[in-house]
Amino acid sequence: MQRYSGDIVAVNLLDTIAVWAAPLMLPVQPPVAPMLAKLQPDIPHQPGWLYEPKWDGFRAIVFRDGDSVEIASRNGQTLQRYFPELLDELKAALPERAVVDGEIVIAGPRGLDFDALLQRIHPAVSRVTMLAEKTPASFIAFDMLAAGDDDLRGWPTAERRARLEREVRPTMRVALTPHTRDAAEAAEWFTRYEGAGLDGVIAKPEALPYVENERLWVKIKHGRTCDCVVGGYRRASAAGGGVASLLLGLYDENGVLHHVGHTSSFNAAQRRELLDTLGPLEGGESFGGGRTPGGPSRWSQGRDMTWIPVQPTLVCEVSFDQLQTGRFRHASRFLRWRPDKDPAQCTYDQLEPPLHIELADVVRFGAPG
Repeated sequence: MQRYSGDIVAVNLLDTIAVWAAPLMLPVQPPVAPMLAKLQPDIPHQPGWLYEPKWDGFRAIVFRDGDSVEIASRNGQTLQRYFPELLDELKAALPERAVVDGEIVIAGPRGLDFDALLQRIHPAVSRVTMLAEKTPASFIAFDMLAAGDDDLRGWPTAERRARLEREVRPTMRVALTPHTRDAAEAAEWFTRYEGAGLDGVIAKPEALPYVENERLWVKIKHGRTCDCVVGGYRRASAAGGGVASLLLGLYDENGVLHHVGHTSSFNAAQRRELLDTLGPLEGGESFGGGRTPGGPSRWSQGRDMTWIPVQPTLVCEVSFDQLQTGRFRHASRFLRWRPDKDPAQCTYDQLEPPLHIELADVVRFGAPG
C-alpha cells in the first residue's frame, strides 16, 4: 500500500467534498487552514518557547456548537463519519461552543498506529463502525481557536494554552498534549516518547498568535540511518529520463528480501548515471520472495508505478524518519553507496526499536463515564 501523510490521505483518498451539516454559530467558522511547522534539526533553546510532543496521526480541527460536532481535516474535508466513536467524547470534553486544534491518533500494541488510521478512510459505514469498536481512535488537543463568543486566534500561544487547559475536560478518548517551557525536558521527550510512536517535538513561540496556513512553529523529527539493498528502480518520466527512484530492501531472519521503501533524492545528472549503473543488473529476483513494491492503485492517483527488478548486489545508506509495519513511513534520503557492505548484512536487525511505552504514559485521559 502506498503511504502518504495523514493530511493527504484525509483529503484525497475518496475525493470527498466538505459538506457542513448546518451553519455553526461560532466566532471561528469552518474551514480553517491550520497553523503549520517548519522542519529544523535542533530544538531551539532560547527563552520564550513552549514545547510539545509531535503526534503522528491525522491533523484535525474540531468545531463544537451544542449538539453539533464537525471534525475537519487539514484541508477542510469532513472527517466525523470516519471516527464516530469520538463524537460523544468530544461533546463531553469540550465546552458548548468551541473550536479546538489537535490530532486524531490510534494507539496499537507497538505505539501509534498510522496504518490503522488509514483503514478508517473507507466508503463502507459497516467497516468504519467495526473498526471504531476494534481499534478506537483518540483526539489529542493542543490548541484552542475559539471558546464561547471569543475568537482566540489573535491571542498569544501561552494564553491560548491556558484557556485550553481551563476549558477542556479529558475523557476516555480526549486528552491534552503535554507541554513544557524546559528545552532539556523537551529533549528528553524527543528520545523517551519515540517508544510510543511519537514523531519528535514541536516548538511554539509563546507570544505568537495563531496564523492560519503559515509555518511559524518549529518541528524537530526523529532521523535514523540504515543500510539497504537496491532491489529495483522506477524510470523517470520527466524530460532527461533516467532513474526516478531506487527501491530499497531489507532481509528478514529467513534471508528473504522485503521492499521497505524508496529514495529519490537525485538531480538530473545523477538519475542518468544511475540508469547506466543499474542497466546491467536488470532482471534479478530481488523482491520475488518477499513483500514487493506496490503497483497502480487508487493511492497512486494515475502515476506510473511500474518498477524494474535488479540483482540485489548494490548497497546504499539512507536516512529515514520512521519505520512502521516493516516499511519506511516516508521517502528516505540517499546518503552514500556502501561498496564495503555485503548485501546479506542489510537486515531488519540493524533497526533496533526504541523501548516501548504506552500512550497513557504520555497523556492523561479522563475516567470512564
